[in-house]
Amino acid sequence: MTGARSEDGPAGTVVRRGPIVAEIAALALCLVADSVAVAGSSGTGGLAAGLATATATAFGPVAAVLAVLRRRFTDWIGPLGGGVVAISLLDTAIAALAHPSATAPGVTETLALALLVGAGCRRTGRTAAVGLAVCGGVAMTAAPVLRYGVGSPTALIAVPAALLWGGSLAVGLILRDADTRRRAALAEARTAERLRMARELHDFVAHHVTGIVVRAQAARVLAGRSAEPDDDVFREIEEAGSNALTAMRRLVGMLREDTGQEPAPPASGIRAAVLDAAAGHDGVVTDLPGDLDRLDPAPALITTVHRVVLEALTNVRRHAPDATDVRVSARVQHDPAADVLHLEVLNDGAREPSGGGSGYGLVGMGERVSALGGTLRAGAESGRRWRITVRLPLDRQEPHERTQ
Repeated sequence: MTGARSEDGPAGTVVRRGPIVAEIAALALCLVADSVAVAGSSGTGGLAAGLATATATAFGPVAAVLAVLRRRFTDWIGPLGGGVVAISLLDTAIAALAHPSATAPGVTETLALALLVGAGCRRTGRTAAVGLAVCGGVAMTAAPVLRYGVGSPTALIAVPAALLWGGSLAVGLILRDADTRRRAALAEARTAERLRMARELHDFVAHHVTGIVVRAQAARVLAGRSAEPDDDVFREIEEAGSNALTAMRRLVGMLREDTGQEPAPPASGIRAAVLDAAAGHDGVVTDLPGDLDRLDPAPALITTVHRVVLEALTNVRRHAPDATDVRVSARVQHDPAADVLHLEVLNDGAREPSGGGSGYGLVGMGERVSALGGTLRAGAESGRRWRITVRLPLDRQEPHERTQ
């Protein structure tokens, strides 16, 4: 089942690409500096010196490319960073043997190592992160000294290299902690939504089971008065029991916790659910065709529609108060495989994320939609528009219990 899916719009794309552009620009400047250093060298020192210079000159751009591509291969950060560190240490050893005549540029290589060390501290396991941080620190700080000698002014590059190493460690660990906190918050949001759904399950099942008990008692009374059983009574008992089992199977395993009271959604249909959710929000335009009234949806579907619209409009009020066009539409798509309810909330107040919102309301909506076998997509569009689209299969819901 597919849950919430967020799509970045133009503003979000600019925010995400900013650090990448800055990294590429910094690495390009370092490449220029290394090229100038190689061009200004005398080129003497024998075979070992020439090999060290050639290896370092070729390895700098390769390390830079791998550092930029680390974002696309997050699962391979450990091997990727470890390989770059190992080659850097090997090149430093070769340059040290050729000292003092070798010219082994390392500015690009040092920056690439810092980026990979920071990524390793963020995304790898504890042991791998420690190993990569230590070996990367040695590669970054020892290279200027061993390649150029203690007496060379170039060896002073080890000082900013050490500071860069420390900064990469700090940034990596900060991002690692932020990722951990975010995962915990997402898990908490999912748990809260599941507990809310479990409370609703309790209400649904209690309603059906109560009906079963009442009808069973009525059947006993009728059986005592007549020799023929009443088929309608037994059919109603069977239907109520089937509804209760369907609801129970869908949300089994979810724990129930008695917390604060929550507003109950309307149970009279999808149209009523949408209008009730939009009632407290001014200026909302609804598009609800008449065929919605002919549907007989399950209480769980009505509840999901109500909560999704309510959460989406609350987000508009909170994050896009300047929105002037807010629309909610619902329609039934008749597909050959199954009928699908298509729900959409659109507003023109989309803006660049400010970091003030947690985004966990979207997680809760996705969790609720997924429980019914549906999909949810959310994201910004051109023209400062934000769209939430939900698709819920109608054939997978238990039949709505009719009023007796």
